[in-house]
Amino acid sequence: MSSVVYWWLWVLTRAVGWILLGYRVEGQVPRRGGMLVAANHASYADIPLLGCGMRRRAWYLGRSDLFVPGVKGLLQWLGWIPLKLGRLDRRAFEKAVALIQQGKVVVIFPEGGRTLTGHLREAKPGLGMIVAQTGCPVVPAYLNGTYEVLPPGAKRPRRHPVTVRFGEPMTFGRPADGGDTKQFYRHVSRAVMERIAALGGVEPPGHGPGSRSAPR
Repeated sequence: MSSVVYWWLWVLTRAVGWILLGYRVEGQVPRRGGMLVAANHASYADIPLLGCGMRRRAWYLGRSDLFVPGVKGLLQWLGWIPLKLGRLDRRAFEKAVALIQQGKVVVIFPEGGRTLTGHLREAKPGLGMIVAQTGCPVVPAYLNGTYEVLPPGAKRPRRHPVTVRFGEPMTFGRPADGGDTKQFYRHVSRAVMERIAALGGVEPPGHGPGSRSAPR
């Protein structure tokens, strides 16, 4: 039943996006296999507009404090994996790993939260941790325009064109036995954020506010 509701919402969101936001999708997510989709995070509109760009059902890692209890239960039923902030949430990451091992798609926002400026931020280690445990490919994605549609602090969405760009899958394997796992996490996170930045035509994180390109 949750799959029926998920796809009904998928069609509705895509139709609304196309009519009101000139919604477009470039590239695609592979049709088979477990994987991570890693995207920039600029708006609460990111999850629905990213999701309706994929022709596969996806599960989403997201902050656990975003919704009231009744809504939380419904969203978990649809595929939200609540992630506690401030510490390593092993339960959430174990859920994501299990889903990928079952051949599912899990979406992660490596920055760990929305940007307040529209610029990319450094990635948290969670992305690398999941890759280390699964060896799964990572599909980078850039959401262009969602910051303008619903920036932090806005009370209602605005009309602005939105494009979702998917890149080619990236593979990293797993860290070598006895290797530096933290270094592996950093390598994965940095490489993925650089690819996300390239998809958006913006500067990757760590280049300083003065050298970053404005979102397009």
